[in-house]
Amino acid sequence: MKVKNLIIGAGISGLTAANYLDDYLIIEKENNVGGYCSTHYVKDYVWDYAGHFFHFQTKEFKEKFIESLNKDEFVTQEKKTYIYFDNELIDYPFQTNIHQLSKDKFIDCLYDLFNKEEKENYDNFLDMLYGKFGKSITEMFLKPYNEKLYACDLTKLDKEAMGRFFPYADINAIINNMKKNKNNSYNNTFLYPKKGAQVIINILMQKMKKEKILLNTRVISINEKKKEAKLSNDEIINYDNLINTVPFNQFLKLFSNKEYEELSQKLTYNKVLVFNLGFNKKSKYNKQHWIYIADKKINFYRIGFYDNILNSKKLSMYIEIGYEKEAKIDEKEIKKQLELTLENLKKMGIIDDTFKLNAYESIIMNPAYVHIDSTYEKQVRKIINKLQLNDIYSIGRYGGWTYCSMEDCMVESKNLISKLEDK
Repeated sequence: MKVKNLIIGAGISGLTAANYLDDYLIIEKENNVGGYCSTHYVKDYVWDYAGHFFHFQTKEFKEKFIESLNKDEFVTQEKKTYIYFDNELIDYPFQTNIHQLSKDKFIDCLYDLFNKEEKENYDNFLDMLYGKFGKSITEMFLKPYNEKLYACDLTKLDKEAMGRFFPYADINAIINNMKKNKNNSYNNTFLYPKKGAQVIINILMQKMKKEKILLNTRVISINEKKKEAKLSNDEIINYDNLINTVPFNQFLKLFSNKEYEELSQKLTYNKVLVFNLGFNKKSKYNKQHWIYIADKKINFYRIGFYDNILNSKKLSMYIEIGYEKEAKIDEKEIKKQLELTLENLKKMGIIDDTFKLNAYESIIMNPAYVHIDSTYEKQVRKIINKLQLNDIYSIGRYGGWTYCSMEDCMVESKNLISKLEDK
């Protein structure tokens, strides 16, 4: 079989790319499209595969995904985000709200902030935290939280591991925020479809032809010189262009190349165990959208409240727990973490003994957050550029092995197709 554009992965990057093509074939290993943007409807609850919130900045995508919906099909929210610290909630981000801490901790943070030792060049992510925020802010929140999130030694991450998504703040911003709270983060206002992220996938699918998507099928090998891909059903696909959106470490294993295989083993990431929980009634936490938790005595690093986003009448949450790459997450571990989660939700005062768990599900994201490691980052970019010489393009959050938003993935997909058309 011959196709002009072969796309691996039917997530948001792959589907967006296909929306700008006529001649394409998508290979998807799962039995449905959407990837991490899938939504599950369980009883009265709307649960995404993981927490997704949309802040479309691009005019084309805003029109495509939001203005095509009726106003009663989505909600617009001003972000209400907090940090659980010393059994209290303080505003996010931590570094611009240190004035909300107890007096002694506030003084420690402020003193260290003024006496921090900045450098022109930082060695790694942790080095950057100490240099930009000082000892107290780093050790009270930034270091333990990111260790829980990434499940790794932060000295292994590049100083720019989170790019524009990291909430930097200078001393002037921190001091000014003490008088007047200003939330200037990239996603201060967000949109959320009432039927979940699946709505975005459904809109993308409107232009798709189902016969051009092979579900329950894997690419098992690629011959970049012959421009051939062998599938799990033994079919051989010849292509002009190959667009990969699956995790780059897995993609590298499809080639008969020792260098690629070695890099695939070295690349690291975390896994995330997600619990979606539905309870019988509303919590006293009835306005928060999500909360960050650095305390390592609590098993989860972030929780989100679907009910507060959708203005629904029963507590509906997602819980995120980080694991290192090699961690084993089996049924025994899932059961243990669910029990711990319910205990910690009680300790935080989110639920009590009168709350009944009506429904729940567990999801394992593997990978979840890729580790931008300065040791291997140049090698990743080198191979991605090398593959392009043979008309192979690896894009998206996982295909590009980077930290970016869903809209970034869509923009990258669109720009790639424009580039291919100009060849």
